[in-house]
Amino acid sequence: MPLSEDEERILSEIEEQLYETDPGLAREVAETTVYTYSLRHLKWSILGFLVGLAAMVLSLSTSYVFAFGGFLVMMASGLALERSARHLGRTSLQQAARSNRGATLKNTLGGTRAKMRERFQRGEQGRR
Repeated sequence: MPLSEDEERILSEIEEQLYETDPGLAREVAETTVYTYSLRHLKWSILGFLVGLAAMVLSLSTSYVFAFGGFLVMMASGLALERSARHLGRTSLQQAARSNRGATLKNTLGGTRAKMRERFQRGEQGRR
């Protein structure tokens, strides 16, 4: 349901007051998305995984203790990477389900499913 002109004006005034009173908060809210947290952790997890892998490979011939430490860093980073990717995927699916594109995708897939069902039923009727 679209906003009335008065509601739009009131929201614009609130936004202007926010920019005037607390520009840092306004900038942070404008720059932060649903994906910001997950993407940041995903990047750090990939970096940690690569550092752990490099430590394991480079120290394997000299010290098994350091190589095992590199393996543990790599394992912890891999688990954090999986958790961040799962959270990112879940957030994306939830957002797609709420949007009109998600409904369109569902309708498209539903239409395809109905067409396939119809084709198979026609094929079975032709054999009889």
